[in-house]
Amino acid sequence: MYVNTDLATIWAGIIAFAIFAYIVMDGFDLGIGILFPVFGVGEERDQAMNSIAPVWDGNETWLVLGGGGLFAAFPLAYAIIMPALYPPIIAMLLGLVFRGVAFEARWRDPGHRRWWDLAFTFGSLIAAFAQGVALGALLQGIDVDGRAYGGAWLDWLSPFSMLTGISLVAGYALLGATWLIWKTEGGTQARAYRLASRFGALTLAAIAAVSASTLTLEYEYYQRWLGYPGVLLTAQVPLLVGIFAFAFYRSLKQRREARPFLLALGLFALSFIGLGISMFPYIVPDSVTIWQAAAPESSQLFMLAGAAVLVPVILIYTGWAYWVFRGKVGTEGYH
Repeated sequence: MYVNTDLATIWAGIIAFAIFAYIVMDGFDLGIGILFPVFGVGEERDQAMNSIAPVWDGNETWLVLGGGGLFAAFPLAYAIIMPALYPPIIAMLLGLVFRGVAFEARWRDPGHRRWWDLAFTFGSLIAAFAQGVALGALLQGIDVDGRAYGGAWLDWLSPFSMLTGISLVAGYALLGATWLIWKTEGGTQARAYRLASRFGALTLAAIAAVSASTLTLEYEYYQRWLGYPGVLLTAQVPLLVGIFAFAFYRSLKQRREARPFLLALGLFALSFIGLGISMFPYIVPDSVTIWQAAAPESSQLFMLAGAAVLVPVILIYTGWAYWVFRGKVGTEGYH
């Protein structure tokens, strides 16, 4: 089978973009769900919920694009990764279902609102934690036997995957808090400032812990990050994390509104770049490269024609939705 390496690289970029877009757009509303119990019943919770009401259900589009793109463009990787990560992926999907049902039902069934609020938090927490666990399990390596998964049912469960799960929960909570700083006023915003400060520290500690632990997983990771002369480039990532962290806390002190959210996204972008440094060109670390896993050229070309139309349409629609619902939100909606 002939594989066009340029097409495979393009599709790897499309899938990476879709995953990052999902993290950016669904991360803050999962974070709001994680933080939900901290906010006061009534006005504060209603403001938090209204801030994401117009956009939350479109954010999973990017998750579908990432998963569907992996299946279509890299079928070998899909066939290996999915059986290895079935438990956390199923947990993530169930969490998203809980979150979605609770989001809609809390307005339509006010008599049981406390239970729907609990389901909203539970679903958001499980979905975020499961995503982090899946990421950690992929990064620590998957046993491959020929062209199939060769490991056991619980290989995904490890101290490292638990660390990445907790870390992503902290990071999403940071995104949720900074989103609420941008979108709310009064007591809700004041509480969000305090939460952003705390979860900013937790997120930075998590980035440091995961980064240090990753270096111990595989010697290849250690070489990519600390081997000379590559270290001259890779060292810029932690340096930029430090700069972004300083700017983030300065923006909180100055009571900026949009800037903390954008800087928190910057920390996620740097972490995503770090993940790329660790993994590239492997799609299954140290086992299968993106070119070995790629679908035939004809399949990739056919899908690329569709993606060239659909991805810009999704981006335009998403941008328009966020533009229409710009500004502050109250208990009755945007104003």
